[in-house]
Amino acid sequence: GLDYLLARHPGETLIVRGPRRHFDYRPAADRQRLPDAAGRNADYELLPQPELSPPDADFNLAYRHRLYNNTLMAVRPLTAARMTDSAIVSYQKLYRQAVAGEPIIRADYNVYRNGHRLTFVKENCSPEEPDAWFGARLFPHSLETLPPHWYRRGSYVPFGSHGVRLGQLCLGFIQLPDFAQGDLILMQRRVGNFRPKGLPVWEELYSLSRPGLGGIIADHRQNRPPANPSAFEVLIDREGGHNRLIYAKRDCSQAAYETRVTLHIYPVNPANLPAPRRDSGFANRDFLPEVYGGRPGGECIAVVPLPEYPIAALYTGQVGIWEKDLYPPANPDTLRAIYRDVADRQPAAQAAFALYLQDNRLIYLRETCNAGDTAAGFFLHILPADVADLPEERQAAGFANLDFAFDRWGGHFDGKCLATVPLPDYPIATIRTGQHIPGQGELWGVELMGER
Repeated sequence: GLDYLLARHPGETLIVRGPRRHFDYRPAADRQRLPDAAGRNADYELLPQPELSPPDADFNLAYRHRLYNNTLMAVRPLTAARMTDSAIVSYQKLYRQAVAGEPIIRADYNVYRNGHRLTFVKENCSPEEPDAWFGARLFPHSLETLPPHWYRRGSYVPFGSHGVRLGQLCLGFIQLPDFAQGDLILMQRRVGNFRPKGLPVWEELYSLSRPGLGGIIADHRQNRPPANPSAFEVLIDREGGHNRLIYAKRDCSQAAYETRVTLHIYPVNPANLPAPRRDSGFANRDFLPEVYGGRPGGECIAVVPLPEYPIAALYTGQVGIWEKDLYPPANPDTLRAIYRDVADRQPAAQAAFALYLQDNRLIYLRETCNAGDTAAGFFLHILPADVADLPEERQAAGFANLDFAFDRWGGHFDGKCLATVPLPDYPIATIRTGQHIPGQGELWGVELMGER
């Protein structure tokens, strides 16, 4: 790349942005013509690019020269004065293609998506505008979907690129690989040399496969706000056949962002664990939020892929600050099958939920149901026909306490919600159940006779 630029501009001094270690190997005469780009508006940028399938002719013309060695290098002119006419025409065409649609993010630079190309646009860009660097962290649904040679930091693949100037038009481009899927944290930084410095101008979350991911987080926040203001909201999301955990915290401090999160995953079958972890019964996936996300707009976001094997329960939290137990939602097809079996039957009791007793199970059903209806905890107290059937520590109380969170035994489907709780094997005299909010009391409660 340097050979190409020096030959194209004989005798000129060039401000070239790129990894400085490559410049140090040049002869002394070349180094004099290639001063450090720190603090200067550069003429060209050398970009190590991942091996992408050719995006399109205009993109290839704008990135005028490429060299294959150990990596693919692209030489990009940063100022119009250094561009060929064909490169300027290509950049202008790429700009028109981008702004024909609506931006996916509106910020200091608006961001447009055309397939796997991201275009960053600022239309009134003054000559004094600081150099901009654009970044994208790609969080795939599963790291196994990435080719083995792909560079990644922790759980994400980083992409970065500096902008170009065409008069009052400033542009930036990031070309993602064709197989890219999952979630992105996009960002802009102002820089004075090759490496980005300082805090981002902005960061935003965007999902390639689910553009409404921000709305999902907002809905969860509205329906299930955490009781502890220091806690992260945590939800289990299933997209493209892959489970992932989404952590979100509004007005998130740098300290909260840098505090390690505990994540213990309990599989349905302990044999899915590596041999050293089978005795403990869980996989330890503790992490720092920065490994799985960012701080877009001062809000901490982390998107954590979960293992492919069936999961019985999860425990997560930050030590001494907050903790939470989570249960993956039931398979909707399983819920539909149970619903078909009980929908025409007479419930054993009716309150906010219809309650059915079947095959030593207590089934909770609500025909029209949203997340808010199942957010409060459920209490379930079992009075046995013979107190001696209870564990010794519960005999004084006289009942078995099987209180539960709805997601532990159920889930939502087709606007309905249904949970199936297994009951003890011993004869039951009475069942008392309902929903309650700690410190506020019962929302509803019913009593029904057990099965003898």
